[in-house]
Amino acid sequence: MPPDLLAIFYGLASGLTWGTGDFCGGLAAKKINSFVVVLIAHLFGTIILTILALLLREPWPGTRDLAIGAAAGVVGNLGLVAFYRALARNRMGLVASVTAAISAVVPVVVGAFLEGLPAPTQLLGFVLAVTAVVIISAAGGVGGLRLSDLPLPVLAGFGFASFFILIDQANSISVYWPLVSARTASVALITVVILFSGSWQRPGRAELPVILLAGFFDTAGNTLFTLAAAVGRLDIAAILSSLYPAATVLLAWFLLKERLTSQQWVGVVLALAALVLIAV
Repeated sequence: MPPDLLAIFYGLASGLTWGTGDFCGGLAAKKINSFVVVLIAHLFGTIILTILALLLREPWPGTRDLAIGAAAGVVGNLGLVAFYRALARNRMGLVASVTAAISAVVPVVVGAFLEGLPAPTQLLGFVLAVTAVVIISAAGGVGGLRLSDLPLPVLAGFGFASFFILIDQANSISVYWPLVSARTASVALITVVILFSGSWQRPGRAELPVILLAGFFDTAGNTLFTLAAAVGRLDIAAILSSLYPAATVLLAWFLLKERLTSQQWVGVVLALAALVLIAV
């Protein structure tokens, strides 16, 4: 398969797996504290990535790649903490749409500086993809927007975008070890958050398998994104990966029988159109 098509495949697959991971994590978070869900999921992901790196005998990366990977884990987790705090304070639609837009657009801008502008049809696909993500994410409503509501969603968006950019820079000779470094830093940071907030809860037998599934799919999403960025352009990998809200809402519609709004269906259609334009 040509590298460009392979990058599109990996990027789209990362969005689907991240969306599935978010779906599983969301189910678990209805029963147990969100930070605990993230901690266990990321710890499980660290174990998976370490085993894969050892089994595949992946070369040990230099200090630079490990440090960048750790930095990616820290900024990604800071974004996650800001995202959850924003969800607790503001309307979900506002938080999700602002965060999704920034996390999709910033890597595109950085990719344009690092790798040049993509083809015009791909640029149009990027615009449709960002629009689709915002429409799907904003289904909860964005009414009552105030400037004071924006800092946390903006911080979350830049945190996620920075993870995309940094992890792309950390895979010069290895895929899994930089992700192990990122997840290790993530686990350390979220452990500190839980200790200081006193939010630890022991998951029950019903919740633990769902949390582990969330960790598996989140880890798969990270791996696939890294592969997409390694064989193709950062902007294409980031845009396709950012379509994960479409996977989440479609799973909720199919498995939980949740009704999708007409607005969300429009977003799904735009996401499909964006995929076609990016692949052309």
